[in-house]
Amino acid sequence: MKKLFRVALVAAGMLFAGNFAQAQSKIGHINFQQLIGLMPEAKTLSSQLDIYKKTFIDRLTAMNTELQTKSKEYQDKRASMNDATRIEKENELQDLGKRFQDYQNTAQQQVEAKGNELTKPLIDKARGAVEQVAKEKGYGYVLDTTNDYLVVSPAADDLMPAVKAKLGLK
Repeated sequence: MKKLFRVALVAAGMLFAGNFAQAQSKIGHINFQQLIGLMPEAKTLSSQLDIYKKTFIDRLTAMNTELQTKSKEYQDKRASMNDATRIEKENELQDLGKRFQDYQNTAQQQVEAKGNELTKPLIDKARGAVEQVAKEKGYGYVLDTTNDYLVVSPAADDLMPAVKAKLGLK
């Protein structure tokens, strides 16, 4: 919500400022996520991230299988267990469930961190190309239309074709 408010505030400010400095500032827009997706490095990055994820998925699958097996075994034998054994098995199942959840959270954080690490050079390259095109063509502002947060915006030029050409993309 804060991000939406900031974007709306910036857009409103640009509308008002644009009226005063119409001749001085050109505004362009680009769908940054689409640009990233068009870059050939994105496919390599995606496959590297999938390989990294698979190591966690394999471990999580093994842990889940163990948890399911022990849970079924507990359910099948629960009626014939004495109180001490039942409590011990319940505690063991809770511990297994907690370890599974903790590992899942850790894996998610590590995959996110690895994704950020891998995408940083790609994002920097794309941002550099957008900046170069904006400078070459005299744009003062370039808006990212990825999430369509702008409800109302002044007329602007789409920089996607020029940036694609700068990066050598089709």
